[in-house]
Amino acid sequence: MERPSIRSYQLRGARMTKAQRQAIENHQEFLIENPTSFHPRELFPEKSEVVVEIGSGMGEATAEIAKTFPEKGFLAIEVHRPGIGSLILRALALEVANVKMINDDCHLILINEEFSRVLATKLRTGGVLRVATDWQEYATQIRRVLDENPDLTGGIVERPEWRPLTKFESQGINKEHRVTDFLYTKI
Repeated sequence: MERPSIRSYQLRGARMTKAQRQAIENHQEFLIENPTSFHPRELFPEKSEVVVEIGSGMGEATAEIAKTFPEKGFLAIEVHRPGIGSLILRALALEVANVKMINDDCHLILINEEFSRVLATKLRTGGVLRVATDWQEYATQIRRVLDENPDLTGGIVERPEWRPLTKFESQGINKEHRVTDFLYTKI
């Protein structure tokens, strides 16, 4: 498949610390290399559910949530390689084994009509989609697209208490960006 040239992120610097590099080199068990076609449940067959996090950043929230919910599997997708190394270090420090990572750009996952249709076929009844964004144009699109899907119910919700406030989110709030949280359930 040919990769589109549009990126879903702004590359801010790719310096990786020695610890991040060593974490990636020495802990391949966390990584899914060259993912083309797989089922997330295969990664965590013994877990009650699988949570996919697109854009895990430096991993602070992902590691904390994985520690809080050991019965769930967490698949983090992050384009920034230092972020992958950082998440591995955090997972090791918190002794969590319920995290796997993909180092790739997930720009094709942005929520649009096609994604909404596919999502409705992949989620089991009662399965949920949670999204948080500080980009208001995207929040408007998310709400429009998911509200139009007859197989989903939900909308804007309060920020869940269990979701840690990340450095990136704090910076957005300091710039007066409003973070919108969504929760949709397959009916």
